[in-house]
Amino acid sequence: MPNARTAADQIKQLYFKATKATIAADLERAIELLISLDSDQARERVAVYMDGLSQMRSEWGAETKSKAAPVKKPRAGTGPPRRAPRSAVASSSPSPCACGRRA
Repeated sequence: MPNARTAADQIKQLYFKATKATIAADLERAIELLISLDSDQARERVAVYMDGLSQMRSEWGAETKSKAAPVKKPRAGTGPPRRAPRSAVASSSPSPCACGRRA
């Protein structure tokens, strides 16, 4: 088990070196290090870095293994209702001509 200072330094390094490609693994490692800290005071010192890593994961859209859900695709025919063709709408009600009189 790493000592508190080493774990905190490692979490800071993960925060500063995180990229879109590594954020999921970096956050998992940071959580392991956070759990290894033995005092609340040590956890409070690294809380800002943990929050930052979490924000980066949210912004970059990285998913963790346990929370990845399949994407649902809409089924055919379940979209919004179609409108009637323009010709059918125009023939059902008289419209004024260019001079303003009804045809």
